[in-house]
Amino acid sequence: MLRKLLSVSGFTLLSRITGFARDALLAWTLGSGILSDAFFVAFLFPNNFRAIFGEGTINPAFLPRYAALRAKGEDAAAARFADDIFAWQMAAQVGRLVLGIIVGPAIIHVLAPGFADNPEQFALTVSLARVTFPYLILTRVAVRLSAMLNAIDRFWAGAAWSNLLNLSMIATLIAWRWFPNAAYAAAWGVLIGGVAQLIFIMWAGARDGLWLRLTCPRWTPEIAECFKAFGAVTIGAASVVISPFIDTMLASLLPVGSRTALYYADRINQLPLGVLGIALGTVLLPQMSSLLAKGDTGGAHAAQNRTAAMSLLLTLPFMASFLLIPDIIMRAYLAHGAFDRGAAALAALALAAYGVGLPAMAMIRIVASTFYARHDTMTPVRATLTAMAANIALKFLFVWGLGLGVAGIALGTALGAWINVALLTWLGRHRGLLTIERSFLRALPAALLAALVTGLGAFAGARLGADILPGRGADITALLGALFFAALGYGVTVLLFRKSLPLGRLSR
Repeated sequence: MLRKLLSVSGFTLLSRITGFARDALLAWTLGSGILSDAFFVAFLFPNNFRAIFGEGTINPAFLPRYAALRAKGEDAAAARFADDIFAWQMAAQVGRLVLGIIVGPAIIHVLAPGFADNPEQFALTVSLARVTFPYLILTRVAVRLSAMLNAIDRFWAGAAWSNLLNLSMIATLIAWRWFPNAAYAAAWGVLIGGVAQLIFIMWAGARDGLWLRLTCPRWTPEIAECFKAFGAVTIGAASVVISPFIDTMLASLLPVGSRTALYYADRINQLPLGVLGIALGTVLLPQMSSLLAKGDTGGAHAAQNRTAAMSLLLTLPFMASFLLIPDIIMRAYLAHGAFDRGAAALAALALAAYGVGLPAMAMIRIVASTFYARHDTMTPVRATLTAMAANIALKFLFVWGLGLGVAGIALGTALGAWINVALLTWLGRHRGLLTIERSFLRALPAALLAALVTGLGAFAGARLGADILPGRGADITALLGALFFAALGYGVTVLLFRKSLPLGRLSR
């Protein structure tokens, strides 16, 4: 598992690095105002529709069934199953694309009601959304082939293709003077990136003999079962996506720049979540599906416990750092060009609040695999719906009741993630499907200690680094000092307690 994790994490880390470069360029060229708020709302269209209808929904329904067929040696049946699912997806996607372009203004009215008070900002958002929305259909092949590659233990391509979106946006932002403004440059970068991703994943699939053939959609019992599961997961995903929509609505009613602050804080939070947390869930689901298809329940439980322990070991230290030095992180990363220190301070508040829920956000996929690997998609949906209701209620309480602003929006998201994990864990234990083994309990104290040492190291390193180069460069040296002492403390702690941790050969 560690080798597969490194494969996924390595390319995902590269994606986060190119993503950071993209975001730094976005902050430099768009700043924090009308252009940036309009683009980020328009960017929600492909992002959130992909979350509802993309790999987060179809894969839990598709991948366990596809992986089970491959594990049994029924490769031809698996290929036919993939083609049939893809045909139905594309038919539905074309309809969504046309509908989304036609009713885009109405969606913007609902999504960002505060923009209606500024006709220029509203018109710009609608125009940008029409450019970015077709990106969704271009990723359809990439999503499906990525799942098929994951099922045969080829994880690198699915983690690598997102880099092309970042590189495309970087190129168009550099050439933004060729566009009406920098927001249009970013939007066209999204669309061009989608074309590049499509070409890349088709090449990667062909290398391993995997193709998708667009045929006339067939309706079979297997397809019916898969789409029944897909419908359940889609309800759950839609409920999750409702939360960002609520975030956007609330932020549009707060001072200008609030939506931008949330975006950049979430991007920082997504670094460990994508590189480590989601990567672990990506590796675990096909592994558990194959083991359970072969009747190896004990092996599936052992894999899940190792993955959960590794997830906490890798995400808890980031949570500690986000809580202790969010201001240093955001100033060093964003406070340049058109993005001032006041905007960075607002983003820092949101980052600290998001950090509270980081370990839970990573654990959701791992605990949900208990059910997805057994073809049960309804149980995670029920847990998600309950957590979503609590999430939204908490946001309104924090923003309007306690006046926490963007920090209240992010904190509601964080606490909602913990509620989701708690519900999934209780349901799995109650039904006898989830076993907490001694290996996980043995690793937990070491993971908590590593988080504490890392956070304190980051805090001390930031203070020491700030004294090296006073003035505008102090934020950069403070962040470098924080990174050095945090990494040092984390490395020493892991080394001392390695025999308690699920590190495979490294434990020895």
